Amino acid sequence: MPKNSISDILKNLTTSPGVYKFLDKSKTVIYVGKAKNLRNRVRSYFTGKKADEKTRSLVSNIHDISIILVETESDALLLENNLIKKFKPKYNILLKDGKSYPWICIKNERFPRVFLTRKVVKDGSEYFGPYTNIKTINTLLDLINNIYPIRKTNYNLSEKIINDFDIKLSLRVLEKNSHFIILGFEKEDFSSKELISEKKYNQIILSVKNILKGKFSRPKKQLKDQMIHYSNLEEYEKADECKNKLKALEKYQSKSMVVSSKIKDLDIYSIISDDSYAYVNFTQISNGYIISSFNTHVKKSLINDDNKILEQLIPQIKIKFMSNSNEMCSNIKVECMDYNKLVLPILGDKRHLLDMSIRNIKNYKINFFKSSIKSENSFDRILKNLKKDLNMDNLPVHIECFDNSNFQGSFPSSACVVFKNGKPSKKDYRHFNIKSVTSPNDFASMKEVVYRRYSRMIKEDQALPNLIIIDGGKGQLSSSVSSLKELGIEK
Repeated sequence: MPKNSISDILKNLTTSPGVYKFLDKSKTVIYVGKAKNLRNRVRSYFTGKKADEKTRSLVSNIHDISIILVETESDALLLENNLIKKFKPKYNILLKDGKSYPWICIKNERFPRVFLTRKVVKDGSEYFGPYTNIKTINTLLDLINNIYPIRKTNYNLSEKIINDFDIKLSLRVLEKNSHFIILGFEKEDFSSKELISEKKYNQIILSVKNILKGKFSRPKKQLKDQMIHYSNLEEYEKADECKNKLKALEKYQSKSMVVSSKIKDLDIYSIISDDSYAYVNFTQISNGYIISSFNTHVKKSLINDDNKILEQLIPQIKIKFMSNSNEMCSNIKVECMDYNKLVLPILGDKRHLLDMSIRNIKNYKINFFKSSIKSENSFDRILKNLKKDLNMDNLPVHIECFDNSNFQGSFPSSACVVFKNGKPSKKDYRHFNIKSVTSPNDFASMKEVVYRRYSRMIKEDQALPNLIIIDGGKGQLSSSVSSLKELGIEK
C-alpha cells in the first residue's frame, strides 16, 4: 500500500476497542498494540509533537495499518499478547521468561482433586498462582492435604456413573497411604463415619479455595467449631486432631506476608535500569497477602525509555499471572489501559509495598550483574561502563593501581597491581622498596615508584596501561602526574 494512503486509513479508523498492527514496506509486522479507542490511539503516533526517537523511527517505517476489532478490553489484552508472541515485532518488547511456573489446580470434576500443575487447561478448572517459589507451593499443598481429606486417586467407578449427577456419590476415607477414593453410593450400607457426602466435600473445597485466596477466617472458624463439637461429645482424640490442624493453619498464616487488611487486590510494578538493561519487579497482592513476586529484565535496543518498556511489559505480565486486579501502583507514570486505576504512592501502605518492590528489583539487578560477570563477555560490559564513567577514549583493558605503605614511619614501600581485560594479572604485580625517601613522605614515594615503573616499561618497549589509579589524595595524584610528564606520558 502506498505511503500516502496512511492518511486515508487514519480518517476511517473506528472508535471501538481493538488491536492494531503496523506493517513495513515488506508487509512485515513491526509493531502490535491495543487501544480502548483505536482512532485516538493510532492517530496519536502520527500527530504527537513530542514523539521520542523510537516512535519517530517506528512511524517512518509504517507502510500499512491493520486493525482487529474486539468486544472488550480484556479481549484486546489477550489478542495483543498472542500477536506479539506470534510475530515478534521488532518495536515490541517480548517478555523473555521461558520458565513454566507451577499452579495449584482445583479440577472441574465431581469430588475435585487439588494438585500442582505447570499447564493451564481451559476446561472449567480453577487455577491459583502461578507460584514463583516451588517450596511455597509444596508447603501449601502439604498443609491442605494434612487438614482436609482431598481425593488423590482416580475414580474407581465407570465414567457413565460419575457423569450421572442423579446418582449420589460419597467419598469413603481409606487410611492406607492417606488416600481417599470414591468407593460407592450413599444408599449403600457404609458407616456414616467413613463417608463424606458430595455436599460436605464441596464445602471442604470451598475452604481450600479460601486458603488459596488468603482468606483464613472461614477455615479457622470451621476447625474451631469442629474442635468444640467433638470436645462436647467427649471425643477428645478428634478434638485434639482439629486443634492440631488449626495450629498448622495458623502457623502457615503467620508466615504468609500480610501487607494490609485495607488492600484487597493490587498489582505493583517497579522498574530500574542502566545503559544496557531494564529490570522489572511485579508483586501481586490478593486479599491483603502477597501471593506472587516476579523479577525479570529486558535488554535495551530500539526502546530505551523506562516508561515505554514498562508499558509493553505490563499486559504480558498481567496475563502470565492471570491477575484480575483493577488497580496498579508503580514508581513511574505509564499509559496503561489494563488497569482502571494507576497510583504513584507517596505515603502509606502502598508506598511501603512499592519500596519493598524496588528493594527486590535492586537486589535482582545486583545478582544479575554478579552472574553476568561470570559469562565470557561480561568483562567487556564492565570496561565499557568504566570507559563511559571516566570519559575515556579507549576501553581500559590494561589498568594499573599504586599504593604506598610503611612500618611505623620507617621502611617505606609501594605496590603496583595490574588488571588486564578486567581480570587480575598477578604475574605483572610489582613491589617497590623506596630508594630516594627515608622519612615518611607519601608524595615523594609515589612520584618515585610511578617514575621507576613507567621509565622501565618505556625502556623495554612495553605497552603502557590505559588507566592508572593512585590510592591517595590530590598530593599523591599530582606527584604521579609530575612523573608521567617527565617521561613524556600525556593523556
